[in-house]
Amino acid sequence: MPNNTRVRFAPSPTGSLHIGGAHTALFNWLYARHTGGTFVLRIEDTDKERSTPEYEQSIMDGMRWMGLDWDEGPDKPAGYGPYRQSERMESYTKYAEQLLDAGLAYKDDGAVLFKVPSGETITFDDEVYGQISVKSENASVNQDGTIKDIVILKRDGMPTYNYAVVIDDYTMNINMVIRGEDHIINTPKQLLIYHALGFEIPKFAHLPMILGKDKKKLSKRQGATSVFEYNDLGYLPDGVFNFLALLGWSPKDGQEVFTRSEAIKLFDLGSVTKKPAVLDIDKLNHINQEQMKIMDPQELLKIIKPFWKNLGLDINSYSDDYLASSLQAMGGRGQTTLQLAEYSDYFISFDTVKERYKADDIKEEIRPLLKKFYGELLEVADFTPQTMEAFTRTWVESNESSMKEVALPLRWALTGRKVSPGVFEVAAQLGREECRKRLAYYNLI
Repeated sequence: MPNNTRVRFAPSPTGSLHIGGAHTALFNWLYARHTGGTFVLRIEDTDKERSTPEYEQSIMDGMRWMGLDWDEGPDKPAGYGPYRQSERMESYTKYAEQLLDAGLAYKDDGAVLFKVPSGETITFDDEVYGQISVKSENASVNQDGTIKDIVILKRDGMPTYNYAVVIDDYTMNINMVIRGEDHIINTPKQLLIYHALGFEIPKFAHLPMILGKDKKKLSKRQGATSVFEYNDLGYLPDGVFNFLALLGWSPKDGQEVFTRSEAIKLFDLGSVTKKPAVLDIDKLNHINQEQMKIMDPQELLKIIKPFWKNLGLDINSYSDDYLASSLQAMGGRGQTTLQLAEYSDYFISFDTVKERYKADDIKEEIRPLLKKFYGELLEVADFTPQTMEAFTRTWVESNESSMKEVALPLRWALTGRKVSPGVFEVAAQLGREECRKRLAYYNLI
């Protein structure tokens, strides 16, 4: 693979980083990292009315949350800056003058327009969609079908998108343009300008559209207005990264859950599909759950702590080792970090258990049996899941009881939930004295 690949992500700072933008940024990042190339962040802020520094910062923060680091950008200048379009006006003026001098553009009412020629065939090979050919007279048309010349500089001197992107990509030495499928219609217009200026043309790869589960265009509600909302909903950066990578692409071996380094190694533009990708939240939940399972326990703990605090749980009296091992004891339960925090609350607070469970389902006639069992269980010398389970199996057989009869009330008393990890794993994690305290509260010892 050549190591001189240069790709760019060029968002407009008119809103936060949403799923569509994050998807485009991710595929550019993967391609750059796979080829050993350079990933450039360029800010397209020529919309003076709607562009704000706050949105620019939000986009950069969203990319950092996703782990999409860039090699060059507004905060990482190299030899191809500036990295904001508003700071590149000299280039736009220079090449507009060149087109005017060559008779390929003209001024009208203060604006500069590029003359769209007729009778030419514009052809380009798209890495995803294959060869695309358009007649030049069809590249830019009025409503009546006549040729529409392309405005390149507006009356206020600001460049239009189709002009600025050509000048920027050429002067920043971008040689692979990876962007959304909705830009295919713009490519012939841009190629006309490339040809007119004698610029070398980059390669193009257009990514499939992302649709909602209803197979319609993704709404903000479906895609969330910002990637940060996925954090608030309980998704890991690695979960969103993994899920977005699978929208329109999959490794040739069919692997669905992968680390970032595995994704970089496996990524191949040739495997990107033309078929629109569906934003399936059920799939995101599954991927996120699998990513939580393979995550380093201490790193997962850092992410879960704020969710516990938001639930009003006091974690300050517990060591990080205890809290991390409590998450491991959950055995992969919960599809989001929010769910994992909620499902594991009983490892931190007995108050949450008492709120959920009143023990009014335990019949009085069964209490003597349960008290006998729990009293003896608490005296088991080796308070490990294996020892407790072996003891229980022997005990229920000797006392004409059943595993369900003694284990289910124990689960309720320790967790306040019908479903949890193995009850003996929970007991071992809580420890002998905490189990004693909880069973005593319910008058079960």
